Amino acid sequence: MATLRPFRDYNEHDVINLFKFSGTIPANKGTLVKVIGDGWKTTDELERLGSVGATYNNVQSERYGVAAAVGVAGAGETPVGMLLYDVKEEDENGEKLIFHPRKQAEMEVALSGQAVPVVTKGTFLYSGATLAAQSPVGGTTLYCGANGDITTGVASNVKVGKALGAPDADGVVLIRMNLDAVS
Repeated sequence: MATLRPFRDYNEHDVINLFKFSGTIPANKGTLVKVIGDGWKTTDELERLGSVGATYNNVQSERYGVAAAVGVAGAGETPVGMLLYDVKEEDENGEKLIFHPRKQAEMEVALSGQAVPVVTKGTFLYSGATLAAQSPVGGTTLYCGANGDITTGVASNVKVGKALGAPDADGVVLIRMNLDAVS
């Protein structure tokens, strides 16, 4: 299970905010994602996602979301970027985050259907069991692995960046990602 730690160094110009997440929820920040279907089009309008919660007579309670989607990238697939936010519906107490937008922002969470920030380039503290078990050293090339994980993998997978050091005692690795250079 991949996740990003608080240290992050990236430019806001390297963040794409045009796609919703399509896949199993919850999804963790740090997961590599690919474009689903046709991707983003200028003709895309907002989608109706259905009711926010309970429905009552003579009451409108619609949710809207973006149409273009990203999903988890697998081994051998070309990722467009990495999730900067978790994708969830509920907090740790089972309360719907749609009704608590401040807590949603504090937790860095995007709801299903909402645009989720996808970063393409930067330096991050990355925590993933797969990468930590492989014990990369500084300068090791990193690839897109199964289930959106970053791995030292095999050269046939898509290159996503470099490790800037070995994993610490908690399995956290400093990585430099550059998906803008992926061809």
